[in-house]
Amino acid sequence: MLPALTGLALADFRDRIRRPGYLAVLAAAVALGYVAVPDPGAQWMIMQVGDYRGVYNSAYVGMATALAAGLWLTLGGFYLVRNSIERDHRSRVGQLLAATPLRTPAYLAGKFLGNLLLLASMLGALAVTALVMQLARGESRDIDPVALWQPFALIALPLVALTAGCALLFESLPVLRTGVGNVLWFGIWLVVATAGQGPGLPLDGIGVHSVARSMYADLLAQHLDVTGTFSLGLTYLDKPLGLFTWHGFAPTAGYVLGRATLLLIAALLALLPTLWFGRFDPARDRRHRAATPRAPQGPDGAPDPPVCIDEFGPDVARPTLGGVLRTRPEPGAVTWRLWAGEVRILLQGVRWWWWLGAAFLLLSGLTAPALHGVVRVLLPLAWLWPVLIWSRLGTQRHEHGVAGLLAAYPAVRRRVLAEWAAGLTVTAVAGLGPLVRMLAAGDGLALAGWLGGALFIPSLALALGTLSRTHRLFQAVYVPLWYSVANGLPLFDFMGALRDRSELAAAQPTVTVTVAAALMGVVFATTGARRLGRD
Repeated sequence: MLPALTGLALADFRDRIRRPGYLAVLAAAVALGYVAVPDPGAQWMIMQVGDYRGVYNSAYVGMATALAAGLWLTLGGFYLVRNSIERDHRSRVGQLLAATPLRTPAYLAGKFLGNLLLLASMLGALAVTALVMQLARGESRDIDPVALWQPFALIALPLVALTAGCALLFESLPVLRTGVGNVLWFGIWLVVATAGQGPGLPLDGIGVHSVARSMYADLLAQHLDVTGTFSLGLTYLDKPLGLFTWHGFAPTAGYVLGRATLLLIAALLALLPTLWFGRFDPARDRRHRAATPRAPQGPDGAPDPPVCIDEFGPDVARPTLGGVLRTRPEPGAVTWRLWAGEVRILLQGVRWWWWLGAAFLLLSGLTAPALHGVVRVLLPLAWLWPVLIWSRLGTQRHEHGVAGLLAAYPAVRRRVLAEWAAGLTVTAVAGLGPLVRMLAAGDGLALAGWLGGALFIPSLALALGTLSRTHRLFQAVYVPLWYSVANGLPLFDFMGALRDRSELAAAQPTVTVTVAAALMGVVFATTGARRLGRD
């Protein structure tokens, strides 16, 4: 069994490292290694204690890079590795595996090792980056390999192992394998990244608290101020930080045992689906179909409309909204019919609870007492609710195998614009309540921000969907971007919610519209290039 397990893991790993997504996440990870060890004159810092940072020696550079890597790969790496079972299902490799003697625990173990190898290869690249950054900064050229790379093994590796195991667990569950799981993972990541740094946590949380105590001890030994708090995360600085020498972290036996326990927990999470995962076995599918009631029939004896599997869960009935938007095939109304058809496709399978939530947000936007609360709170909420719908833009023709058929359509740009207009329609309807309040108040700046956001969101979704051909990339990019706006970080206020705090509030809508236009340029260029490649 061991040769089959390792062979499956290596085959999975080799297949994935050739994909563009791997190179994108790897490039972002290496860039993060640069950000984690900024130039001494830079105005940001990743890891600090109060008003001090460590001298860039092997211990400090290794720890800062390993912590940044662990936090990034638990987020970006999750979206990269969480499609291993889905890929076997779509390529029909799973059906071949079901006919082999390979058992379900061995299959899941092989997939877990493949996920872990992929993420560990990125950790290896970041470990080399840490060495390069220490030499490049030049504050200490004494290389201590143990101090430099020990944090990657004790802190970053258990975190990415948990990510690999959770990705496999999410894939095996009907609801979590959809976009709901992608959004939920971002929330889990936020909780782990923040609350996991506290004291007194089981297994020392993410392993940071013991590191912080070690730094406090060195500060105290050097007679420096130890009243400041330990900070892990991107922090903007008003003035340069003072320096102290951190001699490294000497882990105790209990600490090492706790990190090893996390690796064991990760493996158990990956193997837990053995209890219910069918491993593409047709016999299990037949038993499931036998236990499933016969599909209901209409009054004429014909079966009801088919069901579809989508982001909102399994066995979702085809929506009735299509009947409302269906247009008559009259000459001269091609563009209108294209738009209506794209709206029907985009909203296919949306469940009743989604419409109920959208209606609640619409009424809240119309009845909230203060316009500031509408722009600052309700508009971001309204423009998070359709994230699973937006993520379909640019992906459905590839995921459902009709890309070749649609490539024969003569007016490609018209079709792309119709798909974008459908996304714009969803965005506008979701933000209709705040829009009405802005119009009633005559707030021109808020209206400009709303317009910029309404154009930007479908453009981003269509561009990322067209480039990646999967819904996961938009979900992985948009949710953190939305979170930065919702929490008052003016990194890119694409919806104009922070106009009172942003210094570039007046220029932000213009910038947002310009970025949206550039994204649509990417869509047209990519679509045109792919069509030429088929010719």
